[in-house]
Order: sequence, then structure tokens, then C-alpha cells
Amino acid sequence: ERCSKGSTKVARRAARKLFYKIGEVCEICDVEPHVLRYWESEFPTLSPGKNRAGQRIYRSKDLELIDTISRLLYEDGYTIAGARKKLGDRMAGAGLPLFKKQDLPYRKVCLAVRRELESLADHLRKDLSA
Repeated sequence: ERCSKGSTKVARRAARKLFYKIGEVCEICDVEPHVLRYWESEFPTLSPGKNRAGQRIYRSKDLELIDTISRLLYEDGYTIAGARKKLGDRMAGAGLPLFKKQDLPYRKVCLAVRRELESLADHLRKDLSA
């Protein structure tokens, strides 16, 4: 059973956890770790964060994206390029930003700024609640 948006297995896990390690994602989504790492290089929108130890950490939205990629490749028969284009079309249609490979340095800077802003917001919330 692959993970999917409507899957009770994913829903149960998502309700309990905010972040998943690569081994947990592999178990839930029935995908090998080297496949996930390869997909990260081929699908710029699949970009899990890393914890302080440098381990990949995935969110629920990443599980949904992995499921979509898996479905496109294994069930619908798309090639990597075809699946990438299909995902790009979906994201563009939804008004979501799509970063291309040449934009990765820019994307990394944006993600670093976002993490820093989230950290500052957490500190402000703690100061206000104290």
C-alpha cells in the first residue's frame, strides 16, 4: 500500500507527528531511501529540511508530494521528465511557486531566510507568553 492523501495510514501518522525521518517516510510510502534522494535531485519542489544533525526531515506535505510522484511514475507510467512537467503544470495552475534547477541557489537562500524568520517568530511568541 502506497501512501496517499486519503490513506488512513498517513492520516494517523500525520496526526501524531510534524516531522518524519527518511526511514519513516520510506516505510510509509514504500519507497527506498536512494529513490527519495534521487527524486530530491529531479523534483525541485521535493526539498525536505534538515535537522541539526543533518538528517532529512519530511513534513506531511512532502509525503503527499512523494505519493503524487510515485503515482505518476509507477501507476500512470510517466517518465521523470514527464512527471516533473505534470507537477509543474499542477503547481502553476494552483498559483504555487515552482523553482527550477537553475533557481536552486535562490531557493536555498529563501528557505534559509524562512527558517530564520520562523525561529525569530518562535522566540517572540515565547517572550510574549512569559
